[in-house]
Amino acid sequence: MAVRCGIVGLPNVGKSTLFNALSEAGAESANYPFCTIDPNVGAVPVPDDRLDRLGELSESKEVTPASIEFVDIAGLVAGASKGEGLGNQFLGHIREVDAIVHVVRCFDHDNVVHVSGSVDPARDIEVIDTELLLKDLETVEKRVDRVAKAAKTGDKEAVAQHQFMQRLQDHLGDGEPARTLDVSEAEAEMLHELFLLTSKPVLYAANVGEDELPEGNAYVDEVRAIAAKENAGVVVVSAELEAQIAELDPDERALFLDELGLERSGLERLIRAAYDLLGLITFFTTGPKETRAWTIEQGTRAPAAGGTIHSDFERGFIRAETIPFETFDVLGSEAAARTAGKLRAEGKDYVVKDGDVILFRFNV
Repeated sequence: MAVRCGIVGLPNVGKSTLFNALSEAGAESANYPFCTIDPNVGAVPVPDDRLDRLGELSESKEVTPASIEFVDIAGLVAGASKGEGLGNQFLGHIREVDAIVHVVRCFDHDNVVHVSGSVDPARDIEVIDTELLLKDLETVEKRVDRVAKAAKTGDKEAVAQHQFMQRLQDHLGDGEPARTLDVSEAEAEMLHELFLLTSKPVLYAANVGEDELPEGNAYVDEVRAIAAKENAGVVVVSAELEAQIAELDPDERALFLDELGLERSGLERLIRAAYDLLGLITFFTTGPKETRAWTIEQGTRAPAAGGTIHSDFERGFIRAETIPFETFDVLGSEAAARTAGKLRAEGKDYVVKDGDVILFRFNV
């Protein structure tokens, strides 16, 4: 499945620097607003030590990681919902992503101008949240007016939709994002159809100076407090440091991180946090030709998991022969797992687990 995260934030908070480090796609980064005129998209391999290990054990000719797309969206400013800056165009781009990575400036630097004149994470978050809320409120108000006419006919479905839209309108009007509204299964479908900006899960990337890693600073504590109220995630990163790390080869990167006392780069932690936020897991296929990682949602059953590889796998599903990665790692091969009785034959109701190594059996 294609996973896409939109990187948002005020101008000069480090968005494009972080994007450059993520994708190495060369998005322009400069010390002035709106240097990113078109949304830049970069596909980033998802780091997973298990994948490399499986490739080694299977002596695979190719090792193919899962990927996640990041979209660098131009800095929003107050008034974006009304078209200020480059607002309307880029609010539209946010609708197309699965999750929002909100970069928040949590560092002081005399030579990097802040669009509001000072560093204040709570204020900055509020500016972005307000613009997204106002745009959503505009969308919902139009829908309320539209369904009100149908509700007057007494149609039960139309009445239920109108009542929900009014409740949603009040919720947004109170300054609360759509994702925090308690909804029933039927209401969740109606909410999904609106493609609201504030219904998307949010991950805050608190951008700090190198010397403030890994825990952050008082600014980051403000971000954590806000995230806790929204049930959002927080990852502490130094965009400038990540840009430097991205230019190193893997061996140099590992040594550099070790010297800094960091187990993993901020980008790896960001990608992993995005997976957790979206409820995604990884399963593997492996063999002499290729070892590959596949991304699915938690709770996916075996036939649908097979469908991510090819529709024939789902349509003609017979069974999934599965081995947990930990078992495969110890025994060293599918044949050894089969001999040891550790390979399981699972049917169509099997829920795939993170790290499963799977061979799908199917009819063409």
